[in-house]
Amino acid sequence: MRPIDFENLDSVVQAGRVHANLYRDPDIFELEMERIFGGTWVYVAHESQIPDGGDFITTHVGRKPVIVVRDQDSAEVHVLYNRCGHRGAVVCNLPSGNARRFRCGYHGWVFDSAGRLVSVPLKEGYYDGVDLGDPRYGLVNLPRVASYRGFIFACARQDVEDLETHLGPVKNSIDDLVARSPVGSIRVTGGVHKYLFKGNWKLQIENVIDGYHPSFSHVSTLDERGRQFRRRGEEKEGPAIGRAGSDDPNEAIAQMDVSSYAQGHSISGALPERGDKSGPAYQEYLNLMRQAYGQERAEEILGKDWHNTLVYPNLCLQMLAQHVRVIKPVAVDRTEVWVYPITLDGVPEQLNHDVIKYLNITHSAASLIQTDDLEQFKRIQVGLGGDGAEWVSFERGLFRDPVPSEDQAAHAIGSSELPMRAQWQAWRTLMTGEQRA
Repeated sequence: MRPIDFENLDSVVQAGRVHANLYRDPDIFELEMERIFGGTWVYVAHESQIPDGGDFITTHVGRKPVIVVRDQDSAEVHVLYNRCGHRGAVVCNLPSGNARRFRCGYHGWVFDSAGRLVSVPLKEGYYDGVDLGDPRYGLVNLPRVASYRGFIFACARQDVEDLETHLGPVKNSIDDLVARSPVGSIRVTGGVHKYLFKGNWKLQIENVIDGYHPSFSHVSTLDERGRQFRRRGEEKEGPAIGRAGSDDPNEAIAQMDVSSYAQGHSISGALPERGDKSGPAYQEYLNLMRQAYGQERAEEILGKDWHNTLVYPNLCLQMLAQHVRVIKPVAVDRTEVWVYPITLDGVPEQLNHDVIKYLNITHSAASLIQTDDLEQFKRIQVGLGGDGAEWVSFERGLFRDPVPSEDQAAHAIGSSELPMRAQWQAWRTLMTGEQRA
């Protein structure tokens, strides 16, 4: 494999293409874990998963195990490295729960919900000078933890920009989701789909804003008019994805707008020609929204019908099949994905039931859509390991589409590869240590 020269990244990251080794070199993957997942804000949980003192979930920042816990006393949210300060064992092995204390199963050291070491068995065996109150013996807190509208992010570095600056305009996507509730709150507590695919983590984040592939990868889900199945129970029919018999199968997707940002984030607009919505539960929901926000504001909220939002490097939000998707790197050629339905507080229960039902159909491990993508990720990883072209191409829209800057988004049609170019722009910034502080 070609060695990566970080003094000359132009040799592997060029306008409209990147070298294939960036998806298969284990050394590059290790640096990504250090400089990307260890160097910027990473999504870890939603506050609805830990509503009460002592509530916790376990997850990862990159590949480092962490505990996201609400402090038993202060109600503050902590993100703790899930590593005993004694001999390094993972302390909490449960995926979620409530605990006043965390006890290491190896030697019985006990930690509180703020990570402090509170009990050491047979303490008299330690010499008088050892300070077991030193934070290094506890569950160490990540330096930065912040929440936006309930979405919790953490960063392993202290010297980074604040979370809201990092999120930039994609904050609006979170605002849009929260506003869909007539009482202004959402939950990410309806269960989770977890699956592993045999491919590099970047394949998934490229795919979520890729409007070029649906009419080809997902052709089995389309009817003779190029429409997909319904994604919501209240819809009369599914969205237009392709055009059967058309000279341009992507004609429908090309009507979408995609916006990309220098931080690597992107937003894809609504799929075109969505079916009208109706039914008793939906009408009740409309009435609740109008009562809560007024007619004009309710229509404005429900009119914001974007498809996917990618928050670089590990979070996808989707409005259509309403969910949170978390991308979790495991190895250079292994990635885990966790998919949580987003349910709305204060709405008819049938609507939330349908969100969970249809997410099983679209984005579970045995779904009609996600499985198509996972198969392609595997094929890409296998293909990149063989002989052939050295480069991976992202040239759709190159030199036609604008380039995102620090202060200005770039916009393109839905089938452009602008979002991938923006992701590689952010990748390069983080990998060379040029983060904004």
